[in-house]
Amino acid sequence: MPAQNRLKNETSPYLQQHADNPVDWYPWCEEALTLARNADKPILLSVGYSACHWCHVMAHESFENLETAKIMNDLFVNIKVDREERPDIDKIYQLAHQLLTQRPGGWPLTMFLTPDSHIPYFGGTYFPPQQRYNMPGFASILQQAAEYYKRQKDAISEHNAAFEDTILRIATPQNADQPDSTLVDLATREMTNDFDADHGGFGQAPKFPHATNLEFLLGRCFYSDEQMPKMIVSYSLESMAKGGIYDQIGGGFCRYSVDERWNIPHFEKMLYDNGPLLGLYARSWQVFHDPLFKQIVLDTAEWVIRDMQDPSGGYYSSLDADSEGHEGKFYVWDRSEVESLLGPSEYELVSLHFGLSRPANFEGAWHLYDAQALNEVATTLNYETDRADVLLRAARKKLFLHRAQRIHPHRDEKILTAWNALMIKGMASAGRIFNQPQMVDSAQSAFDFIHDTLWVNGRLLASYKDGKAHLNAYLDDYVYLIDAALELLQARWRTRDILWAQALAERLLEQFEDPSNGGFFFTSNDHERLIHRPKPMIEESTAAGNGVAASVLSRLGHILGNTDYLKAADRTLKASASSIRQIPSGHGALITALESTLHPYQTVVIRGAECELWKNAVLEDFHPGRICFAIPDDENGLPGQLAERVPGAVTTAYVCSGGACLAPVQTLSELEEILLDDGCPAMG
Repeated sequence: MPAQNRLKNETSPYLQQHADNPVDWYPWCEEALTLARNADKPILLSVGYSACHWCHVMAHESFENLETAKIMNDLFVNIKVDREERPDIDKIYQLAHQLLTQRPGGWPLTMFLTPDSHIPYFGGTYFPPQQRYNMPGFASILQQAAEYYKRQKDAISEHNAAFEDTILRIATPQNADQPDSTLVDLATREMTNDFDADHGGFGQAPKFPHATNLEFLLGRCFYSDEQMPKMIVSYSLESMAKGGIYDQIGGGFCRYSVDERWNIPHFEKMLYDNGPLLGLYARSWQVFHDPLFKQIVLDTAEWVIRDMQDPSGGYYSSLDADSEGHEGKFYVWDRSEVESLLGPSEYELVSLHFGLSRPANFEGAWHLYDAQALNEVATTLNYETDRADVLLRAARKKLFLHRAQRIHPHRDEKILTAWNALMIKGMASAGRIFNQPQMVDSAQSAFDFIHDTLWVNGRLLASYKDGKAHLNAYLDDYVYLIDAALELLQARWRTRDILWAQALAERLLEQFEDPSNGGFFFTSNDHERLIHRPKPMIEESTAAGNGVAASVLSRLGHILGNTDYLKAADRTLKASASSIRQIPSGHGALITALESTLHPYQTVVIRGAECELWKNAVLEDFHPGRICFAIPDDENGLPGQLAERVPGAVTTAYVCSGGACLAPVQTLSELEEILLDDGCPAMG
């Protein structure tokens, strides 16, 4: 069978991109693993994803090269993996890369594995075709790796034993104990120390949004009267919104900035960044009431619905960094091109505002960012602020329409359960906060698509494309989806959704929990056996599954009155304590979950004719420890203690804080007085 046929039938657009390579690629499958074992040929494992710029570079330089492909085919069994479909494999071999090289990994990931145990004995990330960048050439690496496997079997055997021992030590939990507020304080201090006071965000270039840590600090704005968390959140979000990491013309955030000022991004747009950022900006607006934050939410949601939502309801995964073979080509501008599209007044304003009056900032072209605040530009040009705003809106529309005629970046149209859940939560939260029904509709459509397509025989699947749903779901799929359900239910109640959240929680406990030590594995009990079964605690590109698990089980436990969920959340926090102590700021989701346990959790359930009006009053202000449901009178069959919240002759609110519930409240003024008493120093 020709090599390309093995990948052409895969659902992953990334694998399909390599279907015509002269490399004899296999997907990760038993056929390839058996071939390697029987032929005693080492495995070359190449992991990437479709929007990855350097993956494309290495593919063009090496995998499309006939001579390099011949070496690969002669010496190795070659396996190509999409890290978005198989995060289980990616997590394992990213950790292995870190252990082997003592350096962080990334994509493309290139690992050489033994054919029997699949343990890596050498690896790296991007390799150039010939020696450059102080790196050896890929063809040379291939020959050396094959020769080493052939000549050094004893050394490799010793390495494998040491590697297995290291993995075992990593997987073996430390003594579990109860984490406390000192870890919250340590995380806050670390994040404060890492804050870039000049440009916002954390650390130096390259700079990532770190939405989970900003979400934790937003909670600190409520629970603490410290001023630094407020400054970090507001300044970081403002800086990103004004920078080039944000698409100033079409909306949406790129994955990261290559400079510390947020001006030049790595141009790929990922669903998993934009979902959390959408919700974060909306909730931050509740705290800071910055109109910029609201505009970012509206524009980003419009981009998602317009460009990233399938007609069937699900959200696509990503947009490539490249178009026409060049990174960023779709997004950057020639100054004369912009001038030809705009009227003189529009160009004069845009030139100052978006930096066109300054030297080119990306490979001889201009990538737009907020170089000078609009009010300052208006003052410089002697314009009224309203006129400047009208001119900018008109100019952006013209630029958007012109840009839409360009060749667009490749869109990865597979629908991933976990990433969809992140966007569902963000869209539902933003839609509720800004009273935008179309956003809630968008979230509901995606949620229903996942339920109808990827929930099969009481189990969740991870990926869908071209009519095929497949792959056992991972921890993130389950916990992110429960999280999304709880947010969506606050925007729009449907009993079927809380019942599904409950079913997801039951499967989570049954299939993923570590019964001996607490916490949750990344893969289910019946998942394919790999060389390691991770239990993710530390943040990666998205929030750590154990942190989200602790949070959603705690909330669901309080909502339903289910102590099994509360105990599982507590076991997870205990299991994570030693990991958190090592790098508190690297555990944003777990620290957020921990903080919520240090304060009484508040649930408000409202029944009656005015339940929506009351709910809007309850949720008007930001409160990280409060959840509120408006349940229409015709909704029946409620689970758990919700069944006790029955509708009456008048609108009634049922308020519980921690494990204690108040008497039913039957006037909005009384409810508002009760909630006012729950205020905290920073927000009260």
